[in-house]
Amino acid sequence: MADATVSDLVVARLADWGVNRVFGYSGDGIDGVMGALRRAGRPEFVQARHEETAAFMACGHAKYTGGLGVCLSTQGPGAVHLLNGLYDARLDSQPVLALVGQQVTSVLGSGYQQEIDLVRLYGDVCAQFVQTAYTAEQLPMLLDRAIRTALATRSPTCVILPHDVQTAPAPDLDAHQHGIMVTNPGLPVPELRPRADDLRAAADLLDAGERVAILVGQGARAAAGEVVELAEALGAGVTASLLGKPVLDEGLPFHTGVMGHLGSTASSMLMSECDTLVIVGSNDPWSEFYPAPGQARAVQIDIDGRRLGMRYPVEVPLLGDAAETIRALLPLLTPRSDRSWRQRVEGEVTRWRDIARQRATAEAEPVNPQYVLHALTDRLPGDAQVSVDVGSVTYWYARHLRLPVGVDAHLSSTLASMGSALPYGLAAKLAAPHRPVVALAGDGAMQMSGLAELLTVAHRWRDWADPRFVVLVLHNRDLAEVSWEQREMEGDPRFVDSQRLPDAPYALWAELLGLHGLRVTTPGEVDTAWDRALSADRPTLIEAIVDPAIPLLPPAQPYEKVATMYEALGREDTDLGRRALAHLRRERASEGFDDPR
Repeated sequence: MADATVSDLVVARLADWGVNRVFGYSGDGIDGVMGALRRAGRPEFVQARHEETAAFMACGHAKYTGGLGVCLSTQGPGAVHLLNGLYDARLDSQPVLALVGQQVTSVLGSGYQQEIDLVRLYGDVCAQFVQTAYTAEQLPMLLDRAIRTALATRSPTCVILPHDVQTAPAPDLDAHQHGIMVTNPGLPVPELRPRADDLRAAADLLDAGERVAILVGQGARAAAGEVVELAEALGAGVTASLLGKPVLDEGLPFHTGVMGHLGSTASSMLMSECDTLVIVGSNDPWSEFYPAPGQARAVQIDIDGRRLGMRYPVEVPLLGDAAETIRALLPLLTPRSDRSWRQRVEGEVTRWRDIARQRATAEAEPVNPQYVLHALTDRLPGDAQVSVDVGSVTYWYARHLRLPVGVDAHLSSTLASMGSALPYGLAAKLAAPHRPVVALAGDGAMQMSGLAELLTVAHRWRDWADPRFVVLVLHNRDLAEVSWEQREMEGDPRFVDSQRLPDAPYALWAELLGLHGLRVTTPGEVDTAWDRALSADRPTLIEAIVDPAIPLLPPAQPYEKVATMYEALGREDTDLGRRALAHLRRERASEGFDDPR
């Protein structure tokens, strides 16, 4: 193109790498790139309501598509706002490229307006690669390195673009001279499997085990069939990290559900009684819910060697792709005929499902939040995509929503940042507009950023092949997860000024935006609300008025671990506190505990 600028080169290079969407918010610091995006017409620019949610969208795009997410921001405050979403990508190992504007190079170091040392600011979150472009000739190389590094290390990277560099003439891409680095797009995907000796050592260890547990994480997403074969060969039970929940069909009789604080009693039993542990693509941090050190011999499979042995003492680490590694391991195993451990696991799974059903259908004031998610299980379309926010809704998703095979679900897991469900859901919908989306959030997360991003849903939905975009808001006027954490961890009663949320008309807000809004105030309205929302001709928000007194109870804990909850609730001289105490005793009894009064 005649008179092409560096910004035109940036946009063209993104397209060469297969980038079809850039999430961001405009500002004078990236005017050059915005002009190039307008001229080129691709990649598509998606305007978020805030740079933080733009970065969440980029991370969500990476999670739902398996490709590179890209976010774009001006300098100064815009650059600062990107950080939270980029940390989400870093902690959940997702490839994201941040393109960030900067003041012209001649004023850097002068304390100019909106001038921030962006290399230092991004030095931790984009530790694998962050560079400023000081000349036009740098740009092809910097972009290629940043994208290749993001994909190779599954982490966020950053290229900083001073305004004068953005608007400079595009360099000669065929230059061949000293000091000019010529690169090209592309990163092949290798086949990676462990050495034969390591596979043999792993097979010997697994054959020696009698009670095998398999923990799957997001790294096993492409190995679901192989994990099931491994579980069958070993007579093993399977549990999942929160990020690993969508990997396997949770309807399998030996799948115990999610592990950890928000997991199931069956997963707790599996991890506490196994003598052998196989970790496949998981970096779950809930170390106290793993087998006790010395209890179980362990094999770990991961494509990232930095994660091997990070969460549990591992006797045989296997560096390789999960599917390739398991396929190579299976012929080395001796099929076992003793199925007593598998039968024990399946019995605990049946028991947990009975517990979960009893909890979901228990009376509450006015609606039990567990039932709202329980009721979605049999209604969720088989081609849906699910996004989940952080808070009490995460517990109910983990325990009560059984995902159909093929339904992808994502959330901010390791960073655990509120306000992610709507931007994640939008990224999923824009990547696959023919598939319905269900976004699950609490009222705290909706007030943090969800109400704003609902504007983006209202702005874009008419372009979608399937208009269904269902937003569930669990409205209890409480930051419920933190309220229960205060009781459990500190023994403190609920701090009203900290935890109580202002009331907001969520369904009415949706209606004002031209969407459907449904308000659920009784248990009998829950099923109908889901049916209406999932058959609607436009996005729908379900505002379910739910009880904040339902406990966020860690599974199968001895009385000493929950005594602080009882102590804190005993000091809450409120109707809410008394109801929460009654629910806590009921749920503990459902697990077989007879706690002192």
